Order: sequence, then structure tokens, then C-alpha cells
Amino acid sequence: MKTLVLLSSILGEASLSSGLARHAIAKIQAREPQGAVIVRDLAAEPLPYFDAAAAGALFTPAQARTPAQQQIVELSDGLVRELFEADRLVIAVPIYNFGIPAQLKSYLDFIARAGVTFRYNADGTPQGLVTGKQVIVLVSRGGQALGTPVDTATPYLRTMLGFLGMDDVTVIAAEGVKMGQESLDRALGQARGRIETLLAA
Repeated sequence: MKTLVLLSSILGEASLSSGLARHAIAKIQAREPQGAVIVRDLAAEPLPYFDAAAAGALFTPAQARTPAQQQIVELSDGLVRELFEADRLVIAVPIYNFGIPAQLKSYLDFIARAGVTFRYNADGTPQGLVTGKQVIVLVSRGGQALGTPVDTATPYLRTMLGFLGMDDVTVIAAEGVKMGQESLDRALGQARGRIETLLAA
């Protein structure tokens, strides 16, 4: 098994979502000692902002690309190849102002490639091409919102991942982490327990 781990917190070692990812990594490595774990820290090594130049590069025919456009395409190609090669995807997601970090959004924009990671069928329905992967989304949130209208982040991630073909998605959330020490300890303990149960299956 090859596991790709995406970290997106700006807090480095102090990040709770990254801490949950490290817990998952430890369990994965203990269960699959011959497996490979690749960690991509989108905050420590951020991708370029997905702007008009990036979008233009991806839609420009190969023979017409400038050197700068070719660099952008090669970056996207590398991210897509890394994703396709993984059997499992672990995404650590802190919630900032009701949404996912900008760093993670840029990653998703760079891998959402028509004809590469998704396509449209003759009847106009989308078909995701990134299939057969287990996805674990590890969320940390200061308050409590999972399953309520205030939670815009996890429905977006399920929609985006599903659009790309990843429908085996488990969300494990540590919520209420800014609501006092007791709430923090309970949230992290429950999330770690769910990680252990999931990865023991």
C-alpha cells in the first residue's frame, strides 16, 4: 500500500489536524511496515496560487506553451501522478473561517484536470477517473459544526473528491478544540480512537 498524506495547516508542529495525521501515519506504518507513506505539506511548501496564468497553462496545447507555462503543467502533472500512484489518501484539514485552507484549495485546483482526473460523458454527466482509493479526511475545528448548515467544508470536500472519482471517504473530526481543555482532550481522544478503529479494519 502507498499512502499519500496532505497536510494543510499553517501552524506546523502545533497543528492539531497535522497531529491527527501523524497518529494515522504511525498506525499505518505499524500495520503496513512494507508500505510507503508520502507526506506533502502544502503549507510548508505551498503551491503557486491558482490564477489565470495557471489555468491558461493547463488549457494551452503542449506545442504552444511558453517555458513558464510548461513549468506549471509539469507541476500539475507531478501532483496528479503522485495521486494516481497512491492507494490511500489522508487529508489533514483545519477549518479556517468555515472553509478549508487556501493551500488545500490550490492543490485541488491543480489536480482537477478535464480528461485527466475527470471527464464528461456523452450525456454531460461527469465521471471521476481517480478511483479505487481509500480517503481519510481528518478535520480539526474550534467549534462544533459537523452535520449542520454551518459546516461548509466537509460537504465541499466530499463533493470535490467524489467528482474526481473518490467515493470511499471517511471524515473523522475533532471538534470543539477551542472550547476548553476538557473539550479538547475529549475531541482528540475520540478522533484518535476512530482513526485506530478505521485502520484496524
